[in-house]
Amino acid sequence: MTSEDEQTSISRFFTEVGIIQQLISTRLEAQLPGRMSATQFGILGHLCRRPDGETPLQLSNAFQVPKTSMTHMLSVLQKLEFVSIEPHPDDGRSKVAQATEKGQAFLMECLGHMRRELAPVVSSLSVKPFAEALPHLQVIREALDQERD
Repeated sequence: MTSEDEQTSISRFFTEVGIIQQLISTRLEAQLPGRMSATQFGILGHLCRRPDGETPLQLSNAFQVPKTSMTHMLSVLQKLEFVSIEPHPDDGRSKVAQATEKGQAFLMECLGHMRRELAPVVSSLSVKPFAEALPHLQVIREALDQERD
């Protein structure tokens, strides 16, 4: 069992991570087209890192949302021409979503905009706290990821 101080530290850690996520999502969503959400942008980024694409079920598991919600978010991205949805080559009952060239270009454009927008923060803090926090965040994310499986 952890002490009260340890519990407070853990709680404060997740509070800080949540606030950072909210601040970044708000900045990101301000530049996204229409009513595109930060989650939909995250799906686009996920697909850009997976050139072979993923099924809606794989994506819903990765993002921990119901398959119907994922199907809706993919249809929004498809209407924007950021993803293509094609029949699965091995399983005719399923589909595969892949990022399009337009989607990849949009992702890179948004990431460039976010780098410029965050430049004053990075300049005042330096890259050091980000780089030092990254290995710890990765370990925590991996542990939480294993826990959900």
